[in-house]
Amino acid sequence: MGASTLRRRPADLLTVRDPAQAAALLQPQRLRLLEGLSEPDSAAGLARRFGLPRQQLNYHLRELERAGLVELVEERRRGNCVERVVVATARHYVISPEVLGGLGASLDEVRDHFSSTSLVAVAARAIRELGELRARAEEQGERLATLTLESELCFASIEARNAFAKELSDVIARLVVKYHDAKAPAGRMFRLVAGAYPSPGRQDSAEPIDAQV
Repeated sequence: MGASTLRRRPADLLTVRDPAQAAALLQPQRLRLLEGLSEPDSAAGLARRFGLPRQQLNYHLRELERAGLVELVEERRRGNCVERVVVATARHYVISPEVLGGLGASLDEVRDHFSSTSLVAVAARAIRELGELRARAEEQGERLATLTLESELCFASIEARNAFAKELSDVIARLVVKYHDAKAPAGRMFRLVAGAYPSPGRQDSAEPIDAQV
């Protein structure tokens, strides 16, 4: 006989924005436990699955629960003991660059906006801002409006790649001029990001991997 808690549906993605939460997550054994907690389980069950001492698992589960990375599903009475059943709060996790504070990638110090450093800094800003916006939307019970476009293409030459970059820039500039309305009373500002980098799965070219686009 056990006392059950109200279990909410695990989030598809949790953005870790707090350094203490990141510290609780970034421990190999805890990462392994989270992977094993896609479905509810107890310390005893995890001990059997992973062949680890239950007392040790209890400690790690308490730390994960304190950090908000796992949550209680129910408590079961087992003789003189109470068995706590927990589950991961999300299916996937990503750590926001804001956890690094001033060490995180920032566009403020990037001078070459055609460099890979610039692209990484833009991606880091997107993760940071999306983490904040997702948390705010969840608190308000709203859906965050976003748009994702992704494709792969193989350029026959550097000239073709440069021509594509120019044409893409021109098209985006025309669309921005057409649809941007800074005076719209109910309008909402969106951030548009377009980037390209060599696909890691195919490096059969003699061209350097960090060649600029």
